[in-house]
Amino acid sequence: MHVFGKNVTKEILNNPKSIKKAYIYENFNDDYILNELKKLNILCKFLSRKDLDKIEEGNHQGIILDIEDYNYASLDKILKSDLIVILDHLEDPHNFGAIIRTCEAASIKSIIIPKDRSVKVNGTVMKTSVGALENVDICMVTNLVNTIKELKDNGFWIIGTDMEGTNYKDIDYKGKIAIVIGNEGHGLSRLTKDNCDFIAKIPMYGKVNSLNASVAAALVIYEAVMNR
Repeated sequence: MHVFGKNVTKEILNNPKSIKKAYIYENFNDDYILNELKKLNILCKFLSRKDLDKIEEGNHQGIILDIEDYNYASLDKILKSDLIVILDHLEDPHNFGAIIRTCEAASIKSIIIPKDRSVKVNGTVMKTSVGALENVDICMVTNLVNTIKELKDNGFWIIGTDMEGTNYKDIDYKGKIAIVIGNEGHGLSRLTKDNCDFIAKIPMYGKVNSLNASVAAALVIYEAVMNR
């Protein structure tokens, strides 16, 4: 898997076992990164800007790392948490990265995503999360509805987010809870919504009828964390 950017590189240098190779702009001038890679004996390949762009089209800032694929956490580990965030087929890696960063900032360590029709942990997610991914466990499951039922069997209350429901400020967030964030375009899937215990809505006072998924997630996450 490729990750890129100076901040992500500095975070990964704290856990260098995953680094297989570094692709670096021939005029790269960040001495800290260069020295750390040299000390760790990481294979470095110096390239032109054009050749780097062929490897990764994003804003790589002159540094691309080839690292081991992300190691997803087991559901058993996730079940040890008492506050979990579930992403119901989120598609945008920038939203995913932003939600990971919000979770880490709010001391939430566990996120569940479905295997199919969902964004995975990739370089864009790592760059957007700005290092937060190192402190959050992501679990990928085959069937989201079955996982929600297993969470319920383990004492969790499931709180979905949608445009119709109870004001998110009036929800009881005490106890073991899982907050479900829907897809950017379609919201919660029908089966997921049917298996939620509560539906939380964020009131809209302007002319738009919905918020970006990561913004909505941040509001509900912090409401939950502050009222437990």
